[in-house]
Amino acid sequence: MPKFLFQTTYTPEGAKGLLKEGGSGRRNSVEKLLKGVGGKLESMYFAFGETDVFLIADLPDAATAAAISLTVAATGAVRGTTTPLLSVEEIDQAAKKSVDYRKPGA
Repeated sequence: MPKFLFQTTYTPEGAKGLLKEGGSGRRNSVEKLLKGVGGKLESMYFAFGETDVFLIADLPDAATAAAISLTVAATGAVRGTTTPLLSVEEIDQAAKKSVDYRKPGA
């Protein structure tokens, strides 16, 4: 199953919710969300700095990851980015593919 990295930052409204239910409450909510779309939480970490949460999830496909991102962003409680993660084997496959490309000016 494809893996995705979600990096999120809480808005003031989202931070208030986190203070109210704690980290365990947020993890439980994320696990329920992912299970509901056929996915699974691999890891979830809170952090200091620009990004408040780093989350890695197994999801059925990119469309599911996009649906999660859109739905969560629409709440206004967080801002974030979603990054597809590639395995070593997927990069090996990509390295073996032939691509016809000409660099600019060549």
